[in-house]
Amino acid sequence: MHRRKFLHNTIATSVGASVFTTGAFAFSKSIQTPPHQFNLKYAPHIGMFKNHAGEDVIDQLNFMADQGFTAFEDNNMRTRPIAEQEAMAKTMEKRGITMGVFVAHEIYWSEPNLTNGDENLRKEFLKYIQDSVAVAKRVNAKWVTVVPGYVDLRLEHGYQTANVVESLKQASAILEPHGITMVLEPLNYMNHPGLFLKKSAQAYEICKAVDSPSCKILFDVYHQQITEGNLIPNIEASWDEIAYFQMGDNPGRNEPTTGEINYKNIFKYIHEKGFKGVLGMEHGNSKAGKDGELAVIEAYKEMDNFLG
Repeated sequence: MHRRKFLHNTIATSVGASVFTTGAFAFSKSIQTPPHQFNLKYAPHIGMFKNHAGEDVIDQLNFMADQGFTAFEDNNMRTRPIAEQEAMAKTMEKRGITMGVFVAHEIYWSEPNLTNGDENLRKEFLKYIQDSVAVAKRVNAKWVTVVPGYVDLRLEHGYQTANVVESLKQASAILEPHGITMVLEPLNYMNHPGLFLKKSAQAYEICKAVDSPSCKILFDVYHQQITEGNLIPNIEASWDEIAYFQMGDNPGRNEPTTGEINYKNIFKYIHEKGFKGVLGMEHGNSKAGKDGELAVIEAYKEMDNFLG
């Protein structure tokens, strides 16, 4: 049997058909069902469904599409071989998958690079941005993730902000002609202590200062639940600068329904605002193996059921 058809039949059976088991998984018959119709563009990542789809990245993309996912994100796309990027882009185009973010540069997790105003480090960052333009065009990406890096404890916060804004203005000048948007991601202080960008209001202030369509916010609901909470009001307050969302429940950073965040209400709000972009599934699976992968799919079906 063709691999993609086999995978599709297997997942359809396991989530919706009458089955009996003799071991971990054994199915009475395969029932083919059409892909689920989601209301929003949820984007899985490579590895999320590897127990069903296998290790091959093209098979994984096809599996995502077979389940109804219409977007995909890949933090590591920039470092993949060009031939693999091209093959992934071809598959995404064929299957109607929108490419989400990839990380545009090397992130400085433990020492300052953009906050200190060092010209050599700024040039390094801008070179990454320039190189990422070619990657973005190759894979039809409209968004790239940027993290301004570590704080400079020797500088007042205002000076650090000015240094970051200047770097982002220069990066925006590179990206604007190509219609590419860098999305700034505030990260929480528990998982990533010492990073400069933490809160949505701070990201909003920076985007207003940069004043470019190529500099917007990546609102990661998981990170902002830890850092500030008050999720929907903060999304509302920074709405005109948000270009991208990512998810993960808290605690645990796994799929929705496994923690404290009411994702059904958040998805309903985002949908009612008319958001047409991508919502990245940047989280783990709460359970291992095929069962865990099925749980992720079912969680998104449940949380996406907000219109009834």
